[in-house]
Amino acid sequence: MPTLFIVHFHRMMLVETVLIRKRLLEDSISGWARILYHIGVAALSAAIALSLPRVLNFIAKEVLVYWSILGNEKLLMVSIEMAVAIVLVIFFNVVGRSWRDRKLSNMARDAGLVLVKPAKGFFPRRRTKKFKEKQGFAKDVLVIGSTGFRTFVDPKGDLHHVMQNCRMAKIMLLNPFSEGARVRAQSILDPHVTPETFQEQIKRSVAFLKVLKAVKKEVKLKLYQETPLLKLAILDDYIWIQHYQAGQDIQRLPEYIFKHDPYLRSLYSPFYQYFMTRWNDPNVPEYDLEADMLIYRDIAGNEIKREKYNGVAEIASLNARDHLVPKDVHGYPFDTVVYPLRQNRRALICIQDGFKNVW
Repeated sequence: MPTLFIVHFHRMMLVETVLIRKRLLEDSISGWARILYHIGVAALSAAIALSLPRVLNFIAKEVLVYWSILGNEKLLMVSIEMAVAIVLVIFFNVVGRSWRDRKLSNMARDAGLVLVKPAKGFFPRRRTKKFKEKQGFAKDVLVIGSTGFRTFVDPKGDLHHVMQNCRMAKIMLLNPFSEGARVRAQSILDPHVTPETFQEQIKRSVAFLKVLKAVKKEVKLKLYQETPLLKLAILDDYIWIQHYQAGQDIQRLPEYIFKHDPYLRSLYSPFYQYFMTRWNDPNVPEYDLEADMLIYRDIAGNEIKREKYNGVAEIASLNARDHLVPKDVHGYPFDTVVYPLRQNRRALICIQDGFKNVW
């Protein structure tokens, strides 16, 4: 196990070195691109200024001559009038649409919405992943999800490298033995998604976080009981948000990106407050990644009690390298193991009450 931690730490250091060099190269290319852009604009303006006298001479000599000849052709004049009318109709329609789009753009800007990532498309997803890696480098990462497997455990996940290069991470996942996990798994129509695969994915996510914790990363994990409503990822001044819908895989739904606004007009603030409200909820226990215990705290943060977490033996037996690669094309493991279901019955907090506290 110590050898595995050393290898993983060495790999993380190599990744951080490569990312730093990559950012320096991107900054250098961006700087040269701006310089070339300004040079091109200056050259174009000079060319237009030098060619303006010749253009005016051409208009004075050629166009006016042809216009005096065509002025007596009535059919041609009517055709020109119709063409001009069509051009004006199209022009005013474009102006009106641009005005409406500008109003929508201003409303989106006031709400802090900077981008909507479509569910499909290789290049938009790639740009979004790179943007997350840039924003999360050496920053705090706050995440609410269901299993976390395809988000940060899978090497293709958007937050896989972010988690390895962040400063501190606060993660909230479903309790694999809760009623909320069972309901969410059964609501998805994919036959590969079952409560057992949900349990397996959450266990692998916990194992991944245990490895990060072992290499001195500041990682905190909490397990909630309710059916997931929102998937949130907070990286510095940006929030990525998706909505869990019954019967829909969240990977097929668009992702909305909101930016922090210092004047508190953006929706960044209520979503951030929603995360902090959920994180500080005393009914959501903290998972001790070192002792495999659930820790319950009061509102002030004082520890109330501890209890043993179900399925600790299975988590501890997972190989840290095995959970980094999905077992099939769907991202779910082939081997589904039925773990003993032992649920601690507690009063569930209604998610609507959480929203009332936020809004």
